[in-house]
Amino acid sequence: MNLSQADRQAPRLSIKKLLLVLGLVATAYAVALAFFGEASPAAALTSLFSPTGLAAVALCLLNYLLRGLRWRGWMTHYQRPLGVLEGLRLYLAGYSLTPTPGNVGEAVRGLWLVRQPLSTAQSLAIFGAERLADLLCLLLMALPALGWLAWLKWHSDQGFTAWGLGFWGWSAGLLAACVMGVLVVFVIARRIILQPRWAARLAWLQEVWTCLIHQPWRWLALTLAAWAAQGLAVALLCRAAGLDISAWLAAGFYALAMVGGALSALPAGLGGTEAVLVALLVGQGAAVGTAVAVTVTVRLLTLWLAVALGLLALLYSVAIRKDIRF
Repeated sequence: MNLSQADRQAPRLSIKKLLLVLGLVATAYAVALAFFGEASPAAALTSLFSPTGLAAVALCLLNYLLRGLRWRGWMTHYQRPLGVLEGLRLYLAGYSLTPTPGNVGEAVRGLWLVRQPLSTAQSLAIFGAERLADLLCLLLMALPALGWLAWLKWHSDQGFTAWGLGFWGWSAGLLAACVMGVLVVFVIARRIILQPRWAARLAWLQEVWTCLIHQPWRWLALTLAAWAAQGLAVALLCRAAGLDISAWLAAGFYALAMVGGALSALPAGLGGTEAVLVALLVGQGAAVGTAVAVTVTVRLLTLWLAVALGLLALLYSVAIRKDIRF
């Protein structure tokens, strides 16, 4: 495959800037725990080494594994077959760029390959397919929580005095409209991008479409299982903190928080995801301190664990394997 010079130039990662972001976020989390949490930052971190914490870590690792297999399948679609371990290592390396606006830094995974790197359009197409698949499955996982919130709104006024009677109904309606909007946009976009006159202008979207129609049941099953595992990890952390909340509701709250963070377009949803999850847990009856502590622990496992593993995978690939152009 002939690649342009722009396609051959892989983006460079500033380790100093990334470490600065990690340091600032770690400081912000520690301050939040110190002022709002019911336990010290050290105690919150120590809880991760409990049996429940280790089970949550294992479920998060399963999430990364399943999504890595999904990415490897799309790489095979572009005639870039990778071994399981090699594919997972390269996929994890992309997590080092997750703290970027809209997680767009992860799009460079396919450009890093030493042998036969993807074109920019192909790499962006896989990234777009990943984000759409994740959004679809998160919305599906959030539907039970939305139904629960809507039921509470219409059958009970308890717990809503601080939020306003219309808050939960408005939120449920808005997100339900988002689900319908995604489906409508998907159908309309499919009709548009498949028209010959738009082929040149919407080449990137056509590439995304080719990814999505490649073994759709496979990527859908992997994505649903991946986010279900992470949702169960959140439920375990909520239960360990003493919150009286069912597993499906905790997973749904996490899905809503992830969607809210994605809509904020902030790097890795920082701030937006945390604010939504804390608000949902408090609205469910949790103390503010407990909600903050749970949210910080959740984000450490579901986001920063991936970033740390990504940095290790990237540094290993660059320094030892030398199979990433960096």
